[in-house]
Amino acid sequence: MPSRYNINNDESMHRLLSKLNVDLGPLPIRYNLAPTDQVPVIHQWEGQRLISDMRWWLVPHWSSGPSTHYPLFNARCENLENSRAFRGCFRYKRCVIPAHSFVEWQHNGNDKTPFLFKAVDQAMAFAGLWDYWSDGVEHILSCAVITTQSALKFDPFSPRMPVLLSAEDFELWLDEEQDTTMLYPLFESLLPCPIQAVAIDSQYGYSHLKNAPIVTGDSFIL
Repeated sequence: MPSRYNINNDESMHRLLSKLNVDLGPLPIRYNLAPTDQVPVIHQWEGQRLISDMRWWLVPHWSSGPSTHYPLFNARCENLENSRAFRGCFRYKRCVIPAHSFVEWQHNGNDKTPFLFKAVDQAMAFAGLWDYWSDGVEHILSCAVITTQSALKFDPFSPRMPVLLSAEDFELWLDEEQDTTMLYPLFESLLPCPIQAVAIDSQYGYSHLKNAPIVTGDSFIL
């Protein structure tokens, strides 16, 4: 499950935003996005499709406010209907979180090797949830990335992976009236497109590292 990801302003990102009908200009290039950072999110709001910056760590509308006591930056697809934090959002507040690439750390004993994962010739679209919290003074839009059990080719790197939506899934996923039982096939452990993996510098992931990750190994296709 991702805890770091990147956004690059290239043609593949423009194509993704165009398919989502929200291509309002270039997104800022952002490297090493981490939980609690502000991230761009595509969502429905009062019948309109918008792109908004949101806190990547869900703040449920019923909560007392922002907290990192519970890890609400990712949401396991198996728990969406049973979780108080996620079930309302799953029914009514689904979103798409655009990404150029994301990072997972492969564990080998005490060693960890970070790998960068990027869709070949296209940007990625994470399935997500969002919510709106306010105490009357402060107003917070926030989101979480939905994860599923890893596809067979991805499993050597992590037991979980983000739910990756294809362009054909966007309207179904963002439809606020959609019966959630129709959405579960989107959580299957499949890679919807070829994914390039490459080892990167082991220092990647530190909060101060906001530059592009440094490639340290050969790339290969999952």
